[in-house]
Amino acid sequence: MTENRHVWRVVLILLAAVAVWFGLASRLVMLHLGRNEDLRGRVTRIRKVEQDILVGRGRILDCNGNIVAMDLALRNVCADPKTILEKGHLRIVGSHLARLLELDPAMVFSRLDRPDRRFEYIKMYVHDDVVQRIRRMQLSGVFFEDTSARHYPKGELLSHVVGFSNQEGVGSAGVEQRMDSLLRGRAGLRISERDGRRHEVYTRRSLDIAPQEGADVYLTLDQNLQYVVEKALDAAIEQHQAKGAWAIMQRVGTGEILAMANRPAYDPNEYRRTSPDLMLNRSIGYVYEPGSTFKVAVIAAALNEGTVSPETVFDCENGKWIFRGRPLHDYHPYGRLPVADILKKSSNIGAAKVAMTLGDKRLEQYLRAFGVGRATGIELPGEEAGILHPCQRWSALSVSRIAMGHEVCVTALQMLNIMCGIANNGFIMKPSIVKRVVDARGHTITEFEPEVLSRPIREDTARLMQRLLTRTTEEGGTGARARLEGYAVAGKTGTAQKVLPGGGYSQTANIASFVGFLPSDHPEIGMIVVVDEPQPLRTGGAVAAPVFREIAAQAVRYLNVEPSAPSGLAAIERGKAAGSL
Repeated sequence: MTENRHVWRVVLILLAAVAVWFGLASRLVMLHLGRNEDLRGRVTRIRKVEQDILVGRGRILDCNGNIVAMDLALRNVCADPKTILEKGHLRIVGSHLARLLELDPAMVFSRLDRPDRRFEYIKMYVHDDVVQRIRRMQLSGVFFEDTSARHYPKGELLSHVVGFSNQEGVGSAGVEQRMDSLLRGRAGLRISERDGRRHEVYTRRSLDIAPQEGADVYLTLDQNLQYVVEKALDAAIEQHQAKGAWAIMQRVGTGEILAMANRPAYDPNEYRRTSPDLMLNRSIGYVYEPGSTFKVAVIAAALNEGTVSPETVFDCENGKWIFRGRPLHDYHPYGRLPVADILKKSSNIGAAKVAMTLGDKRLEQYLRAFGVGRATGIELPGEEAGILHPCQRWSALSVSRIAMGHEVCVTALQMLNIMCGIANNGFIMKPSIVKRVVDARGHTITEFEPEVLSRPIREDTARLMQRLLTRTTEEGGTGARARLEGYAVAGKTGTAQKVLPGGGYSQTANIASFVGFLPSDHPEIGMIVVVDEPQPLRTGGAVAAPVFREIAAQAVRYLNVEPSAPSGLAAIERGKAAGSL
């Protein structure tokens, strides 16, 4: 009986084993030979992996190769809450992370106390020194994710030109925005499969598109000159209790911008905490009535057209002129003045009478040829075109007001470009802030080439204006405080009353400016300085001209600009003694 039971047990075990093996075999046959489309799709989706291969953003450098914007390798601190909770390490892990990452402990604990989560960001964009301290603590459930963030090592220096890119890596201001497509590069794509341990099977890659690294952008700006300009603006704001200030330095012959500074400024590393007003690049994005600096365009046009000469005399009406029922005043009363002295002493009445010799239509044509009412096309976003209405919309008074820089609006860059056109023998150059763009392999993609936008005046007219404008910085001229020893300086002051919101002009708020070039006998650099609402001194000659001189004194040494020839300085002195040039 016992032996029979033993036999049956063996038989039952064998039958069970055969049944199990038969079932497994049947299942294998079904899996391999059956249709099983849904199952195959699930397996394929699990094994297939698509991976975007991200690339670094290109750098931005000044003309000497100094880095002003770059990608910084950082890490995100991440955690596996489920693992931390299962091991009972919530308290110790949370307290250490809060201390090392300088975070609110309550926030850290709330992110870790999630038993259904396997992934949580604790803090993003953490520097390597902090990451290494966390690594040494060997906290269970804590790991790191490679990332990068845009970094601006110069802080506020060049901030309005360089701009910034946001957390998604998209350029959102300045060169970062305008050159975004080149700086950003192109991400790669990889389609492959992974094994049961979720490791990639390299031999099963079906697509592998290599990424294209972002290109480097070299600027025409020089960070050393930029530093000089920014410090001079800081001192001017403090001295004159001004609301703001901005300045631009440009190479006369090429249009390259060597410095472009704005105050107040901001740190692009902290752009999320910065108000939009501080981000405005006032050098190109703020339009204002230029005041007397605009007289250079009007007088140059009249000289070029031959309606006046430097010796043509106008009655400046002793400081008050009633024109078509409305008064026009001079800052100082003058009697009869030749055109040369109208420019030197900045007579509003004299400039208005010069403009009237051209007439509305010709005056508008010349101003548009100088670039008024048209954006220069510099490689920066947010450039304003300024305001110059068609002459058909001018009133009976307009010609007299436009002559002294009213009823027309410009940016500082437009005003500087007019002056540099005179210094460049009549050629108006397109301003540029990008010197070249170089790809990751060192090949130049694009390179700056000087471009002529227009030529509103002849060479002989331009040379005459160069001599006349030099007189404004000599004794008796409104720009005497811009004089620089050893260099003949040409320029023009401007003191423009600010327009009130309800109409009319403010009696206390104005914009003081000085625009000029040097050396005037062989012009190399042009510069404009604008100071917004200075107090208590308010004129361009008293406020902006000294800032011009301070910057120019350092710039000529740094750039090795040759001093004016003794013969040129002697001719200026002879002209000054004679009363005209």
